[in-house]
Amino acid sequence: MQSASLSNNGEAPTGAGRIQRAGSLAEDVYEAIFAQLMSLKIAPGSRITVDNLVKEFDVSHTPIREALGRLEGEGLVLKTHLIGYRAAPQITRRRFDELYEMRLLLEPHGAAKAAATMDEAKLGTLLEAAGVMSRREGKDERLRYSNFARQDAIFHDRIMEYAENELIRETLGFQHTHFHIFRLMYHSRVTEEALDEHEAILAAFGSADPDAAAKAMRAHIEHSRDRLLPAFD
Repeated sequence: MQSASLSNNGEAPTGAGRIQRAGSLAEDVYEAIFAQLMSLKIAPGSRITVDNLVKEFDVSHTPIREALGRLEGEGLVLKTHLIGYRAAPQITRRRFDELYEMRLLLEPHGAAKAAATMDEAKLGTLLEAAGVMSRREGKDERLRYSNFARQDAIFHDRIMEYAENELIRETLGFQHTHFHIFRLMYHSRVTEEALDEHEAILAAFGSADPDAAAKAMRAHIEHSRDRLLPAFD
């Protein structure tokens, strides 16, 4: 497991490189901070200083604050009055167990329901979201990891959308489950093995087989849990 190194005052490190301005500046800043949070370059619970990020990315305060506000809405950043921003603390073992218990109760059933109404358009959307077509793209391991964390969240959210139970979908989304789980361990195994499991889920959807979809989803969630348990050792 890799963790972020902090300076002596407990702040997140700086100097990772300036933002490239090819696209939206606010979006680029958000993606850069998101990648640092997901890969543990900014450690859970560590202070995030706006001025340090301004210097690191060579941008003004406005896009930094916009990005941090967006990350706060996603549960990855906390803002305290008169103190400022911190990365959200790591989830506890108890919370981890509760999240996986909830997922095992809800997601296999949702996958079965989605498989029963699967069509080519939905399957195409899931194939794109699953990340299997771009699994070898990019040399920046930190960026690939953070990108897959988002792809994984979208993939699972789409399945719950196709299961047509909005309450379950909202419940899982509100927990920001995938972002918090992916922050437990920054390791290529987390993505590569998950991609293999996504392929198995897609195969079940391609066959429109509810039982196979439920079984593949259950196996995926159980394997994800087992991969990340060592983070609590």
